Amino acid sequence: MRLHLLAAYLPCSSRRAGHVWLAAVLVLSSVWLPMAHAQQSPTLDRLDIGIGAYYATSDTTVGASIPEGFAAASINLENDLGLDNRGLSARIRADVLIGDHQGLSFDYYRYNRNNAQTWQRAVDWQGVVHDIHAKLDGKLAFAFGSVAWRWWFGSGDNVIGLGLGASHYRASASFVGNLQVDGKVHDFDERTGAGAWAPLLQVGWRHMFSPQWRMYFSGAGVFKNGGKLQGHIYNASLGVEWLPMRRLGFAVEYGINSIHIKQSHEHYRDSLDLELNGPSAFVYLRF
Repeated sequence: MRLHLLAAYLPCSSRRAGHVWLAAVLVLSSVWLPMAHAQQSPTLDRLDIGIGAYYATSDTTVGASIPEGFAAASINLENDLGLDNRGLSARIRADVLIGDHQGLSFDYYRYNRNNAQTWQRAVDWQGVVHDIHAKLDGKLAFAFGSVAWRWWFGSGDNVIGLGLGASHYRASASFVGNLQVDGKVHDFDERTGAGAWAPLLQVGWRHMFSPQWRMYFSGAGVFKNGGKLQGHIYNASLGVEWLPMRRLGFAVEYGINSIHIKQSHEHYRDSLDLELNGPSAFVYLRF
């Protein structure tokens, strides 16, 4: 009601401007008034900060291609280079509730793998046997961070969320080594890396079984089609929270991350396909 009354006293320089102000105020009041009578859902914290680790199984393919489909090649880092397909990645999350049904959500994690591999083989090429020795040091790093504004619908033990925001991701890879064929050594040093901002869409669901136990689902998609760095990133997670104390909580979840990135260069294009699947554990400070 206060917003409706305020509309009558808004100073406008013209009758048309007054109509615009009045329409804006009426829209705001129609959104604000129903929410003013609703209460914060017990499934949501006013502020929580989570620090944890993601124990993921990875499947990573790096490729390169020449435009118009003339040539293409790819290499799997786990199968071809012997990189460990399991490892820990640190992860940080934070959620801030502003009012009772809106707020900010933050997420950041980083993935790193490296390995050295040596080959010694005899290759028969057109009846001639060639001795090949190769040494390769491969490194891969991927970092992902996001910030989103979330709307939560519902005030009881079940709420559904929708979020819009932005994400920043950066991928870098390097392959350094040498190839020795019949005593002749050829050195190579290939490095690539780039980062980009992209829009983010989130969906979520939260349910409270009791004051000490809650369950949640979260899904997100990142889509970027323009520029030299293009890609799509999808992730989904299902987790359970245990809240033994008012200011402290724990969470265990299983998450799936699917990352597909392409980077255009002057004469070729490289790509990164990364699948990360596995459990995560968090310790939360709650306020």
